[in-house]
Parts: sequence; structure tokens; C-alpha cells
Amino acid sequence: MENSISDIICLTDGRFIVLELQCKVNLLTSDGKLQKQLSIHGVAWCVTQINQNNIAITYPYEKVIKIFNMEKETVTKVITILKLCNGLSFSDNSLAVGLYKDEIRIIDMDGKTTEVNTSSEVIYCDYLGKAVYCVDVSGKQIWRYEQDLWGPWGLRTDTYGNIIVADYESTRIIVISKDGQDSQVLMSEEDRLTDPKCICFNHNQYSGFICDDNGRYLANFNLSQ
Repeated sequence: MENSISDIICLTDGRFIVLELQCKVNLLTSDGKLQKQLSIHGVAWCVTQINQNNIAITYPYEKVIKIFNMEKETVTKVITILKLCNGLSFSDNSLAVGLYKDEIRIIDMDGKTTEVNTSSEVIYCDYLGKAVYCVDVSGKQIWRYEQDLWGPWGLRTDTYGNIIVADYESTRIIVISKDGQDSQVLMSEEDRLTDPKCICFNHNQYSGFICDDNGRYLANFNLSQ
């Protein structure tokens, strides 16, 4: 990979999806080797897994979300958003999509705004605002974390609700507690970390991978150590 990376996820079978901004959707094996490039046209931005065979990807310039079947290697559905769409995650049969400039919309698989459990929370990075936010489904802020953040980009949660953040501008990986009150630095430049941008977490495990801005490396991290 030789282009800027916009997102990375660990699939439930241990493989990876890595998105390059130059219209490439890469499927990697569990040991980080390129298995194939998926044939999906357009500039992909963010990816999430729906189930074993299907992933969803935002295409901000087309203002759509594409559902792609990896087994059949075909786009099975296109959800029209009508706004620039960036961040994306899937939970409880709903998609949470980040829209330009200041909206997070919860939709079903048909693109309709849907009701979700009122106890649900949405956690997201504000790169320019140098903060991580947790809000409820009505948009009310639950907490904000901004201590020593210089430019948070990638974000994932573990099975206990801790938030692992790739702070691109400070070259650090930071773990924030579920309530946003405590944190610790997991990796930094002293660990030979460079330009950390995207992060993914292995399902039901304590480890994951970090990808740099230009896709030059995948670095493993382990929270149990």
C-alpha cells in the first residue's frame, strides 16, 4: 500500500479491511498480507462489518453508503444519504454515520432514521477540536475528553468499553476509560510509533492493530500486557 489510509477494521474471522483514499479497498489476511483488492468503485472513507459476509463503506463524495458482499464480491445495496458522510459504525442492526459538518445520524439498513435503545451511546473523535466525545442518542453530551490530545483520528472500543484512540498529531495511542475520566498512554514515539492514524481491535480479544497514515506498517498492540 502506498496511498493515504482512511480506515482499517478487523473482521470477525481475523482478516483485515484497509481503505486507501485512492479508491482501493484491500482485504488482508490475518498476518497482514494482501489477499485481494475488492472491486468497489469510488473514493471510500470508512468501513464497518455488518455480518460475516457483508461490510458497509461510506463514499462521501457520492454521499452514499455501499453494502458489499465479500463472498459474492458485489455491491448489494446503496443507501443514499444526500450529505457528505464520513465515519461509520454498526451495532444493534443500525448504522451510525457521521455527516458533514456536525451531525451523527442513526439509520436502519434501508437508510431510514431509526429509534435505538435510549441507553445507547455514541463515541467519536473531533480531530480539529482535539477531543473525544461521548453522547447519548439524543445528542446530549455525557462526557468530553481532551487532556493532552493533539489530533485524535482513529478510535475503537474494547469489550469492556475502554476507548483506544490513535492521536495522530502527538504520535501516541491513548486508552481512555469508559467514563472518560482516566487515561494512559499505550504507545508513543519512544516505542518507534510513527504517524498512527487508524486502529482496529480483534473481536473478543485484548489486542489489535495500528496503521500509519501511508500504510507502511501494521503495528500490534496488546492491552493485557
